[in-house]
Amino acid sequence: MTSLPIDTLREKFLVQLTKNHLIVEAETGSGKSTRLPVWASEQGRVLVIEPRRIACTSLAQYLAQQRNEPVGQSIGYAIKLETRFNETSEVVFVTPGVALRWYSENQLVDYDIVIVDEFHERRWDTDLLVALLKKHQKHRLVVTSATIEGAKLASYVGAERLHAEGRNFKVSLQYRASESRQLPDSRQLEQRVKQEVLHALESCRGDVLVFLPGRKEITQCTQMLQSLEGIIVAPLHASVSDEQREVALNIQAQPKVVLATNVAETSLTIPNIALVIDSGLERRTEQRNGRTTLSLKHISQASAKQRSGRAGRVMDGVCVRLYGEHAALALVTPPEMHREALTEAMLAAACCHQPLSSLDFLEPLPEKTLHQATQLLLNMQAIDEQGNATEHGRKMYPLPIDALLADLVTRMPSKALKEAMIDYTAALATPAKLYRIIGNEEQQEQLAQQEPLGCDAQLAIGLIRGESFSALEVNIDALSEARALAAQMREIFELPQLEVASRYRHGDLVNAIAVLHPELVFIRREKRREALANGIIEVTLGRESRFNKQAEAAIVLDTHSLPGRGVKQTLTLATQVLPLELSALQALGLGQWQEGAVIVESNQAGQEQTYIEMELIYAGRTIATKRELAQGALAITPILKAVVAGDLLAGFYPMRHRQILLWRLYVELGLAEQQDHHQVTFEGWFTEQLQLLDLTDIDELELFCAEDFAFEGIPDWQYDDFAERFPLTLALGDLNLDVEYQPAAKLVTVLYRDGLRKGDPKRWELPRWQGWRVKYKKASRIIDIK
Repeated sequence: MTSLPIDTLREKFLVQLTKNHLIVEAETGSGKSTRLPVWASEQGRVLVIEPRRIACTSLAQYLAQQRNEPVGQSIGYAIKLETRFNETSEVVFVTPGVALRWYSENQLVDYDIVIVDEFHERRWDTDLLVALLKKHQKHRLVVTSATIEGAKLASYVGAERLHAEGRNFKVSLQYRASESRQLPDSRQLEQRVKQEVLHALESCRGDVLVFLPGRKEITQCTQMLQSLEGIIVAPLHASVSDEQREVALNIQAQPKVVLATNVAETSLTIPNIALVIDSGLERRTEQRNGRTTLSLKHISQASAKQRSGRAGRVMDGVCVRLYGEHAALALVTPPEMHREALTEAMLAAACCHQPLSSLDFLEPLPEKTLHQATQLLLNMQAIDEQGNATEHGRKMYPLPIDALLADLVTRMPSKALKEAMIDYTAALATPAKLYRIIGNEEQQEQLAQQEPLGCDAQLAIGLIRGESFSALEVNIDALSEARALAAQMREIFELPQLEVASRYRHGDLVNAIAVLHPELVFIRREKRREALANGIIEVTLGRESRFNKQAEAAIVLDTHSLPGRGVKQTLTLATQVLPLELSALQALGLGQWQEGAVIVESNQAGQEQTYIEMELIYAGRTIATKRELAQGALAITPILKAVVAGDLLAGFYPMRHRQILLWRLYVELGLAEQQDHHQVTFEGWFTEQLQLLDLTDIDELELFCAEDFAFEGIPDWQYDDFAERFPLTLALGDLNLDVEYQPAAKLVTVLYRDGLRKGDPKRWELPRWQGWRVKYKKASRIIDIK
């Protein structure tokens, strides 16, 4: 067996493991992921937590091969939709999601030792697992990483630290940037990658591994490299087929270029890699307005180190970084629990019989995000006030989908809609996109006839149920995965399989989603028709959206964020859009009714009647209107407008308005105490007076006079003198001015209103205002008056 740097720790590891939790630090390529599980199995049954499915399967297969046995005997794995192990398996590799579900069932009583690999990625599920195991104290815990804050983590877990020095092979670093501080950039990425691959084919004796942010960039680079002869281009990401994975992870007869996401950053050994090309980019989840979205980001220094280490696993290598040597990358990637919504983590903790707020984490969780998750799960009735899972929450949690989709599936009001939601959810939960819209105009017109609503859900459900559509390029592997997930969930809910799926009505489905989660309802902006909003966030229709131009409202079930450049903000794209009738918003009770215009009309008897035009506002847009008689509380608005206009109580408004403005100045000068004086306005004060009198009809105001509405402000014996010292208007013969006061700055500004004078006012013409600075403003011109 080949010697690896980690081998120097074997004896110390086995001795310490009998009595302590362990933190194992060693560089990438040192052998942590393959050696430690085997060593630990000498002291009990081992569960290994790997952050990615492909790492689970590949590591299990590698160790099984080392023992000359098939996977599933002494070495096994369990991932979503696939399980290969038995009750006697000594080492079982699982994803964090699987481990958490097992923990919720029996607190992992079948295992003695839990190894959490690649902890530096700081996924929410691995952070939660470590917090649960730390509190439970029933397992020996081993946490490993190449780039970890060892002392901090050891103190948190209460563990001993072990460190393996050195690596087997050297990696030299090269940078491709016009200046040393240049950050990673996605522009023309495929051309730059092709240029580096061409150079590598001339000078490199091994294979090439390219780190790219996502499947989109992998597809673009694949197309760019297909013209090169004599090489194999192998994509590697979470959704590749078994055949594609085999090509990427094994030595081939021809030179090979592996185009990979972060999936290749940790745990995997790809043989014969001599050169790594690092784009410096990744797609990372982050929270925006309470929702978790996927955004393009620069990697951290820790990730850059991990990526470069892939070139030194089996030979000396080179890492070419497509950014500057001194680019300002963050030291480590922020933990998911600090950049994502905590809904999934909170539900998982509750189902593991530990409210999230009761657990101790390496860093305290953000209070705002905790509150948002608590409110959402309470609204779903998935947790109770103490943070424990309800029966509904326990039904949601085992489903292999996120909490929002699980809530929608479990609460659909009919069997047919539950089936439809399961099938659609299966499509949403599959990492790869099911289809891409292609074809000419004629084919797209055929698609519009086949699915006239412009609804993403209709297409996805139709594909999963075996329908075919024009102008679609279907991803067969993704479709197979989605169908398998749909079949699994249909079995959980004891529903018919796909071959005999029940019919459903589109309108019933979108209305049911809107009733359960009204925050998913968006409405078009009136002027920017490509944008939709829900009063919390705004989204822009994605490029492949078929959302009908005449449709005004929609359910938005998935979004994707694109980074802005310079001062431009991040753009959030709506990638899953289901049209909704505008009239449904009012029926759902969305929006708020606001008072609009006052309308006076004569009835059939010739009598004038006053109405209020009521407007239902949702996300800044009027979605319905109605007229109501100006009676009761609605009488106040027309009364107020009539008084301000002088149609009622003539002269009353300017007199009281002046008194209120002077009172606010009086308070600001410290001559009286009142905390909310800035909020006192004529409109607010007079509305209170009308409410106190319980006026229910505009005609009733004729029974009152100005003296009946006294304003308790500046004492009467001080008022005239104060008003003379601090006038609000000035008439200087041929020049009329308004006056504004800023007591905190001891500044008076006189503003031109009208008049024939061309010159500026003189200081001697103005009140004394002793100790105040005086400015004169006319249009945009401002001068000091001395």
